[in-house]
Amino acid sequence: MANLFSNFKSVMYKNYGENPGKMLVHTGVLGWILSAMAQVSAVVFNDKISKEQKSFLIPQEMADAAINIISFYVVTSSFKNLASKLVSTGKLSTSKIRNYIKAKGVNPADYFGKLDSNIEKDFPEIKGDYKAFKNGVDVVASTIGSILSCNIITPILRNEYAAKRQKEAIAKMHATEQKNEIKQPQSISMDSYIKLASIKYPSGSLKI
Repeated sequence: MANLFSNFKSVMYKNYGENPGKMLVHTGVLGWILSAMAQVSAVVFNDKISKEQKSFLIPQEMADAAINIISFYVVTSSFKNLASKLVSTGKLSTSKIRNYIKAKGVNPADYFGKLDSNIEKDFPEIKGDYKAFKNGVDVVASTIGSILSCNIITPILRNEYAAKRQKEAIAKMHATEQKNEIKQPQSISMDSYIKLASIKYPSGSLKI
């Protein structure tokens, strides 16, 4: 058990020790996955919900889960990656890091903000200050991305999907109703009924 826990710590540190922003993204996705599993299970094992309702609710819950997970991951990781790129190119930086790079004789206009600039690789001697700043920016960016995803983007996408599903359900219901109406026998007038009866049962065979 101790070895298992030690291995777990080693894996966590290797993957997330120097990248807390990445950890926030992955733990957020894991949280959405567990929440989705709970929601679907609640519908599947609820005896009070009919099979007809389950046939609609289960796909709905799964679709909502897919929207939640994909939206969260794409938006949050995009914010984090953008922030990381801004830091690595020096577009976002601290005065200490900038002053150090300038002291090395590098022209700020020719280096900071350029796509091929990479402070971590180009100046490994300031890795400590660089990593501390980058990790902080990654965490802030991931947090902002998760807030936007959970509170703005995901609800909009879910509402759009729900509206589309509602239109499809209404159209399907109308089609079923029209089909049933076609199958229903048409009513006839009393005169037509008497005429048909007289043909089928001649007056000589009718008994009252």
